[in-house]
Amino acid sequence: MARFDAKSVILHSAGEGTPLLLLHCLGVDRHFWDFAAPLAREFRLLSFDLPGHGETTVPSAAYDIEDLAELCADLLRREGVSRAHVAGISLGGLIAQRLAAAYPALVDRLLLIDTTPRYTDELRNMWVVRAQGAREQGVSSLMGGLLPIWFTPEAIAADTPAVRYVRETLARCSGEGYALACEALAAADLREDAKRIKASALVVCGDEDIPSFLDAARWLAGNIAGAKSAWIARSRHASVLEQPDEGLKLLRDFLR
Repeated sequence: MARFDAKSVILHSAGEGTPLLLLHCLGVDRHFWDFAAPLAREFRLLSFDLPGHGETTVPSAAYDIEDLAELCADLLRREGVSRAHVAGISLGGLIAQRLAAAYPALVDRLLLIDTTPRYTDELRNMWVVRAQGAREQGVSSLMGGLLPIWFTPEAIAADTPAVRYVRETLARCSGEGYALACEALAAADLREDAKRIKASALVVCGDEDIPSFLDAARWLAGNIAGAKSAWIARSRHASVLEQPDEGLKLLRDFLR
């Protein structure tokens, strides 16, 4: 498995206050979180591109979610951060779960958005297919199937700024970088980690996400001690991006 060098990763910082680490989802980059920029008036926003995404190089070997959580811990240590809020969506949500379970003293408040502790067997097989498609034909070849999972038909028809951002960023994503992340997702099983999470947690999900993510949101809220849940109406897998005003409000209200 890959062991990442935190020194080679650019960690971007904006604002002052309690650090808030923002972890993006598969195939995009740290700019997924641009809608949350107003939070910099209250928090120190920390973000970076996951390995194989954006400005972070493609790993030379396979890795797992545990490796990505270790990278986050190393980055926070590098910045002298001893405690932070953490928000992660989808892939970023799995990383956030593992980080909170492995480093309970490091994570204050935890936001898990449109994510799961483990994919169903059907979706695990889907990740194998997607990884192969990304390697052989590029991420753009997957676009027709991805956008309807991320966004409602109304958002896609309106070609909103969020839809355009995702379409353009996926088109630039490295096929190998995407494939390696698919394989890490397929192998992940963080169900035991839920018992170890001590952070105050909020589980957020779009109310039109696919059934397995709706089930996962309920599972996480029921298995992380004291966790609360929230649903974003008229949104799918990229819930906080499709409904950014509601996403920003949920983030602000929970972190306050």
